[in-house]
Amino acid sequence: MDKFQGMQLFTRVVDSGSFTAAADQLGISRALASKLIQNLEDSLGVRLLNRTTRRISLTDPGRNYYQRVSEILSQLAEAEAEAAELQVEPRGRMRVSAPISFSVLHLAPAFSDFQQRYPRVELELELSDRIVDLVDEGFDLAIRIGKLADSSLIARRIAPACLIMVASPGYLGKAGRPEEPGDLARHNFMIYSLATRRDEIVLERDGISTATRIKGNLLVNNGDFIAAATAQGHGISVLPTFIAADYLKRGDLVRVLEAWTVPPIAIHAVYAQTRSLPAKTRALIDFLVERFGPQPYWEKLCSGEPAGNPE
Repeated sequence: MDKFQGMQLFTRVVDSGSFTAAADQLGISRALASKLIQNLEDSLGVRLLNRTTRRISLTDPGRNYYQRVSEILSQLAEAEAEAAELQVEPRGRMRVSAPISFSVLHLAPAFSDFQQRYPRVELELELSDRIVDLVDEGFDLAIRIGKLADSSLIARRIAPACLIMVASPGYLGKAGRPEEPGDLARHNFMIYSLATRRDEIVLERDGISTATRIKGNLLVNNGDFIAAATAQGHGISVLPTFIAADYLKRGDLVRVLEAWTVPPIAIHAVYAQTRSLPAKTRALIDFLVERFGPQPYWEKLCSGEPAGNPE
């Protein structure tokens, strides 16, 4: 006997309350259905169903077996659906929320290449640094940078995002170059207004962490603006390397307190829990991981290595 067929039949009998209905659903005769259930019970050594001329009911072992078998069959159906989805060509409209600076600098060329690879996917991109509600606002995916809040969303890491402290050579020539974290207290900072902490900076070296109070007369909610103002000599700022890389390459900005590191953040793709992730969403996430990966090209710009062209 095919035990899997017997398990399927057993759950259909319980759900429908009828051998005849269950047999019809599976396209077999009632006599064969009865035989399969009998063989299943014999193989298990327990009676699963009480049968009378009027009704069918579960025994206590049958009730436990039904619960476990239903879970197994449900998980199997989900796995098959996901496997089948992987074979489907990504297509359809996809709404994506993403932060402004990262999108302009890096997602714009990436999405262009993505749509050349998957021409049947239509992207609708909303640029905003606010945290959107994916379900209520109808987004398929969001790109988020920084520490993720605890939630029911699923997150996949796309790439690291190192943070560095920078200033213009002109500013440092006038205000002096900090030698220790404590020196930062006398400098002017440009502060990202959406940061968790605006009045201090945490630095690490050789396993030692230190927090230094900072102050600034400019709070901005956009990293590109902060980078441009820093390059104009307004003060010191902490920027992700995906923004600072080109400024460092041109010499418009230089590192400050290079021996110390700012705790890194990361770039994630987040999406709502679903029984089967659509092929278009899975394709975009895989593409972004492939494109940026654990050592994104902007990190090479910061270190002075040849960056090459992103593919």
